[in-house]
Amino acid sequence: MPTVPSRKRPEYRNIHITDLMTYRLPLAGFVSILHRISGAVMFLLLPLVLWLFDLSLRSAQGWDAAAAALASWPAKIVALGLFWALVHHLCAGIRHVAMEVLHTLGKDDGRRYAVGTLVVSLLMTAAFAVHLFTGA
Repeated sequence: MPTVPSRKRPEYRNIHITDLMTYRLPLAGFVSILHRISGAVMFLLLPLVLWLFDLSLRSAQGWDAAAAALASWPAKIVALGLFWALVHHLCAGIRHVAMEVLHTLGKDDGRRYAVGTLVVSLLMTAAFAVHLFTGA
């Protein structure tokens, strides 16, 4: 009877909160966690966005008030974070759909798609930051 080569079995890790910084997460896992964080950020900021949208549609004075509220530096930082969350969530969602449709579940494909997700979302956020802070 031929011998079956032994494979390294998966190991169970009982990770405590103090061990999280020492655990090396693959890039695809990091992007997946950022996908969840970006969804939570958008969900939590939704009331603020809806309030500003409602305010801007009520009247010309409401539009001016919303524009004035968004003109401050802290508001621009929040808007930039919200834009990153939107773009990253969109790119990561497209990544998940592409991996499902193309049946690419390997580590190399996951890493390549993760890099693409990060590059696209960060470039688009940088372009928005230039527009937001310079008015160009």
